[in-house]
Amino acid sequence: MVQKPQYTAKVLPPAAKGVLGIIPGSMASAGYIVRGRGHLSSLNSASHGAGRLLSRRKALDSITQHALKELLDQQGVTLIGGGLDEAPMAYKDIGTVMAAQQDLVDIVGIFRPKIVRMAQE
Repeated sequence: MVQKPQYTAKVLPPAAKGVLGIIPGSMASAGYIVRGRGHLSSLNSASHGAGRLLSRRKALDSITQHALKELLDQQGVTLIGGGLDEAPMAYKDIGTVMAAQQDLVDIVGIFRPKIVRMAQE
């Protein structure tokens, strides 16, 4: 029997034993399809993504449009909408985040964004 992935946004993805979920990175980094390992001590959940490294204000004050465009071009990502407060540089490294929760989820697949659609600034 094939399970359908569970899509979540801004909530802790379910990580009950055998439950599939998605843990996104930033707009330019990998996202992960995961299967929960069922740890009650984590409330059968995992992180919902990379997590912010910079506050929205600090990102707006320190990241330039040029730097964002250059990074997205290097990664081959087309951005539609979005603002500097959501720039990849404002987020923690998703690889480090995933390594920290390896006891909570098993990685089933990895995907990389190519087109990202976000609300306009």
